[in-house]
Parts: sequence; C-alpha cells; structure tokens
Amino acid sequence: MIPTSESRVLDINSEALGVPPGTLMEKAGKGIAEHIRGSHEPSDILIVCGTGNNGGDGAVAARHLKAAGWNVTLALLRPRVNIKSQLLIQNLERLPEGVPVAEEAAVEIMEGFPIVLDCMLGTGLRDPPREPYATWIKAMNDSAATIISVDVPSGLGTSLAVKPAVTVTMHDSKEGMSRENSGDIVVVDIGIPRAAAEYVGPGEFVHYPIPHKDSHKGQNGRLLIIGGGPYTGAPALSAFAALRGGVDLVWIAVPESCYEVVASYSPDFIVRPLAGDHLVPEHLSLLKEMSEEADAVLIGPGLGREEDTVRTVCQFVGEVNKPLVVDADGLYAISTIDDVRFNTPTVITPHRREFERLAGGVPASEGTVSGLAGKTGATVVLKAPVDIISDGERTKRNRTGNPAMSVGGTGDVLAGLIGAFLAKGVEPFDAGRMGTYLNGRAGDVAFDIMGYSLTATEVTASIPLVLKDLLQLP
Repeated sequence: MIPTSESRVLDINSEALGVPPGTLMEKAGKGIAEHIRGSHEPSDILIVCGTGNNGGDGAVAARHLKAAGWNVTLALLRPRVNIKSQLLIQNLERLPEGVPVAEEAAVEIMEGFPIVLDCMLGTGLRDPPREPYATWIKAMNDSAATIISVDVPSGLGTSLAVKPAVTVTMHDSKEGMSRENSGDIVVVDIGIPRAAAEYVGPGEFVHYPIPHKDSHKGQNGRLLIIGGGPYTGAPALSAFAALRGGVDLVWIAVPESCYEVVASYSPDFIVRPLAGDHLVPEHLSLLKEMSEEADAVLIGPGLGREEDTVRTVCQFVGEVNKPLVVDADGLYAISTIDDVRFNTPTVITPHRREFERLAGGVPASEGTVSGLAGKTGATVVLKAPVDIISDGERTKRNRTGNPAMSVGGTGDVLAGLIGAFLAKGVEPFDAGRMGTYLNGRAGDVAFDIMGYSLTATEVTASIPLVLKDLLQLP
C-alpha cells in the first residue's frame, strides 16, 4: 500500500527512466479491460470519465472492451474543450467507430447499464467532490448496476465517495483503501520500473511546496544554522544552499571569533554572534530563543569538537522543539549520547564513518540504516556513492552525484538543502530524499563544466538550474 501522493512520484520517475505516461496508461486501460472481461460476460458497459488521466485509463479500457465485443458507451462529464489531460484527448481520438461519446452527460444515461466504470476522479482529493461529480457519485451509489472504480473510488478520503463493488488499482493499493470503502481490490501491474520506486528521482519534487503568489517574506521558510568556530566556510555553504533551495530567511549563529568572516560571505546572510570562540552551554538560552523564530534548525557545520561544544549540542538537541538537521560535528556530539532518541522531526546526515560511530561500530547497509532510523526516530541520510535514505519504515536510494563531490563542503550543501526543505514544511523523509537528489544533480551539472576541479561553491551555484528544471518552471 502506498500513499496517494506517491502515485505521481512513480509516474514521473518512470518517465525519467524511459517509460512515458502514455505507455503506463495503455497498460492500465488494458489491465482494466482484462479484469472486466475475466469476471463478466460480454455486456453493455458505461464508462464515466472525468477530465484527467483517470478518464484516460477509461478511454483506453473502452477501446479494448469494444475490440472484445462489448457494447461500450463513454460519458464525459465535461465538454472536450475543458479536458485537462492530453492523454485522455489522444485516447478519445483513438476510440473505434461504434463507441458513442456523450459530452456533459447527465446521470440519466446510466439507466439500463448493468456495469458502470467509475473513471471520474483519481488520487489526492481533499475536499468533497463538487458538481457534476457529486451528483454522479450519489447516482452510482443508488444504482443497481455493478460499479467498478479505477485506481481509487472517486472521492475516496472525503465525505462523499463512490462505494464500488470492485476497485481496479494501478501498481499497488493506495493508502486509505479498504474492502469497506473500495470493494474487492484488484491490483494491475502497469510496468512501472522497479527503480522508479527504489531510487529517488525527479518525481520526489511533487513534495516541494510551491510558494503562493500572495506569500510574503518568511512564509516560505526560516532556517537557523548553528555552526562555525574553528571553521567558517561550512555554515556559509549550508546557508548558500538553503537560500538556493528556496527558503526565505537564513540566520547563522556563530561564535563572535568568526562572526565577521561569515558575515562577509554574503549580504543575504543574517549572522548573529555568540560570545567567545566556540559553542558553550552559556549560549543555550539564546539559541533556544533564536530557534523560536525559525521554522527549522541545522546544527553542526564547522562547530568543532571542544568538550563544551559537544555538551552544548547534546543539550540543545534534547530540548529544541523545531524540525532539526544534525550534520558534521553535530553528529560527533550526539554519538556521545547513549541510546539517542529525537523528540522532534529530525534528519541526520552521516557518512560511513560517522554512521558506524552512531550505530556502535555496525557497518552501514540498507538494513542498518533503516535500523538506526527506527531506533533514533530520525530520518537517516547516509552519504555514500549511492546514498541511502530511511525513516525506519520507508527506504530509498539516490544515485545522482559523482566522485568529484568528495571535495570538502558538499556535505554542508546537502545539509543546507535538507534544512531548507524542513523549514518549508516538508516531512523529514521527503526532505531527505529531495535533498540528496538535488544535491547530486547539481553536482553532476557542475561536473559537466568543471570536471574533477569542481568545488562545493560550484555545486551550490548549480542548484537553481536543476531546481527550476525539476519544478518545470518557464
């Protein structure tokens, strides 16, 4: 069973792997038709289509059923000029002669049909369906016909939904489906590549929060970065990456010994000095106060490993109540805690040696990464030639990136991206998989230009180009 939002992720990732949406739709429609043919004698059937790809599945099924000798009628709930799905339009044009198509069909057309195929609405609905869907849903539920839904019953998850005898769903059943609300559930394999589900891809960015046109400064994320001391570049690279990831505001809390250097990197930074040359427990009250202004916190880049710093990080991590990323020296600090367990949405980003320290010497693997995630309550992003992202229940891998990204600072870039996504309200597992994919893709773009001479700064500079492409912005 998969979350409804993952259907779109899989479709996009499949296309990136060379399986276009039209191919998936053709297999879906054929699978629907084969199920109907296998469970019913040839008969009259009404296929009711909305304006999206769910309707496209129905149009393909209509073609296959007609070829098998069924009497097929197709009802469009909107005029063709209002159809959103180009795939639906294409498959309407491919319908054979003898399949009548009723546009803006009224529910009275259902009368006399023993089987009705519900292809009106797909996944992702939050509010009860509006007209004309509401009237059609009520009519289907009152009908004596056998109702078969495609992918999910129209309106599933709202107060008004079709109650079918059968739901023919694609690839896997969807979250929220049950025998009570979906009837018998039949899963059709539509040829989604295994890698589309196992590896992160461009589809993950359906989870990226697009800014509302009326939003103002701060509404698209405010990130606090706690870092610096012996190193100044690390927190700056994280901040650059966070801004490139689309966060509105970045505050950087650093010891006053490196305040001027970090502030000089960019006028876009809001840098706040902490007394002294490294993080100490006396900073805790100020840091917690600053975290209240932020939507998420990243702690660790460039902090160093002074005993006072380690103690301060451990206490802060145990008390902060905002989404959190722990990276670099922050990971060293929390490795000193026995049985660390996070009480706030958290992502930790270890490389292999850091992972082994956190996991008590256990080597990193997909199973042990998932185990550490389950034990700590954090999403674990293992940085490796093939990254592993797990929240203990779900695991994906990332294969973007290249060997030149072993250069110092690329981990700070990744942490900044994940922090930005958390600050924008993205869930930790989604932030982890989006961050690893975007960081690696940006590194690949930089590699195409710089080869093995690339730097983390050039990876950061490539983020906007990749993100614009992933979000399909003009």
